[in-house]
Amino acid sequence: MEEKHQSRLRAEFRGDVKHKIIHVLDIPDDYQFMDPELVDLIRDAVEPMIEVTAKL
Repeated sequence: MEEKHQSRLRAEFRGDVKHKIIHVLDIPDDYQFMDPELVDLIRDAVEPMIEVTAKL
């Protein structure tokens, strides 16, 4: 997700995301579904967030 996607979500689903955290990973839409490089980028980006959440 890029900043433009976050903006679109906030505009179209204002009430649904009002009090939600939306994490922007800044991964461009240049990959095919399940591209191994994309999977690695996503994993690297979200793993620290998951580890922090698991400790809470």
